[in-house]
Amino acid sequence: MNTTDEELRAVFADAGCRGWVRAERVNGTGTVVDFEGDDPVVAASVWKIVLLVATARAFDEGVLAATDSVRLVPAQCSPGPTGIASYADPVTMSWRDVARSMITVSDNAAADALLGALGLDALSRVIDSLGLEDTRIVGGTKTLGDQIVRDTGRLNADEALGLLASNYSVIDSAGFDPAYTSCTTPRDSNAVLRAIWSGTAASPEQCRYMRGVLSQQVWPHRIRSGIPYPDVEVAGKTGTIGPIRNEVAVVSFPGEQPVAVSVFTRAARMDLYLPLVDQAIGNAARIAVTAVR
Repeated sequence: MNTTDEELRAVFADAGCRGWVRAERVNGTGTVVDFEGDDPVVAASVWKIVLLVATARAFDEGVLAATDSVRLVPAQCSPGPTGIASYADPVTMSWRDVARSMITVSDNAAADALLGALGLDALSRVIDSLGLEDTRIVGGTKTLGDQIVRDTGRLNADEALGLLASNYSVIDSAGFDPAYTSCTTPRDSNAVLRAIWSGTAASPEQCRYMRGVLSQQVWPHRIRSGIPYPDVEVAGKTGTIGPIRNEVAVVSFPGEQPVAVSVFTRAARMDLYLPLVDQAIGNAARIAVTAVR
């Protein structure tokens, strides 16, 4: 075991979680940090990056017009703590801003609206074309929520997640097992990011759009917490469900080749808030990105 692996193992042990990490330059040169980076992991909302690529390709192909408007009614949308589902009234947005909300605030309603418009086959085509051998998407956020409700015997997702977060009961769900839910690997997640940054995931115009959207993610408590410098850009996507906390991102230091880094974790507890695990993701990213640089 090398020094970097030892540091990463200690970070995750201190936070009470398992961790999986891969970091590499987006152009494929130089040092690669791989800490169980080929192991299957629960994607949680990281799957939305694949949907973002499928959406960008749909814009390229004319399947969806980026500026066409869609009306979404919160009461009819997939539940979620952020975005459209949290609104009081119907909203009308362009498809490209629906995709933006899906990434920047991890909007579940926006993601399921896009998935409904494009279908799972569009995601499968992205997975195949990018060579994501260990990535599988079985459905959107509603599919995952329904699975957790069934496993807990609750009436809705809020009740189910509340029960799972309780430390007075021991209940698990197939939604937290990569064998039964949407899954990926750190290697595959980096491959998607590298394709976006190299301009090969879609047209150059749409890759610029995706890079811009990913740079607008609002959450600073994971990878950004370990790399807090104002002149360094961190562009990526988080994922959170039950004991699962993830983030994948591209970290760009001035004058340097950007580094793709993917950090996935599973905690020993299912509390709604686990700041030590969030901090561990930032520390792990810092260690891995520093080793690559």
